[in-house]
Amino acid sequence: MYKSIGWELGLPTERNRASAFRAIRTEITRLTLETGQRPVLIIDEAHHLRNEILEDLRLLTNYRMDSENRLCLLLVGLTELRRRLAMAVHESLAQRIVVRYHLTGLTREEVSEYLTHRLRLVGCELPLFEPPAIEAIFQDTQGRVRKINTLAHYALTSGAIDKAKTITAEHVRMAREEITP
Repeated sequence: MYKSIGWELGLPTERNRASAFRAIRTEITRLTLETGQRPVLIIDEAHHLRNEILEDLRLLTNYRMDSENRLCLLLVGLTELRRRLAMAVHESLAQRIVVRYHLTGLTREEVSEYLTHRLRLVGCELPLFEPPAIEAIFQDTQGRVRKINTLAHYALTSGAIDKAKTITAEHVRMAREEITP
């Protein structure tokens, strides 16, 4: 992990973990004091991190007995991450977390708006998804964005194969069958 962080900070590769840790801490301090920048470390899929890595992150965020906050750490992951951080072994790291936010699934209306937005991003202004198709996507995905993306992609493919002008609930059903073994 230190190699990746050091590389992102533009640091030369260090031979061992201790040297890499010191170099990263020094660079974070330099960025904060000399340029006024506060580095942000974003880790996606953080629920997969090993305990040793979580401890390394705790050490990276520990500055002068926490009187200074020089590194902004953003951990993104599934609900399992919250459970892991609640474990006694991670208490010190959990105490450093200032904000916790749990994303819920999108509402029906938000699913419709999200699909419209995604279509606009690729230059499509037409309402491609019929209301029953949007409802089917909402029901099948429970509003989870990643699942919406996958199901909508397969539904669009199904509609394209049929040369359909709009995506129907039947296209969504066929997409669901394609995705689910």
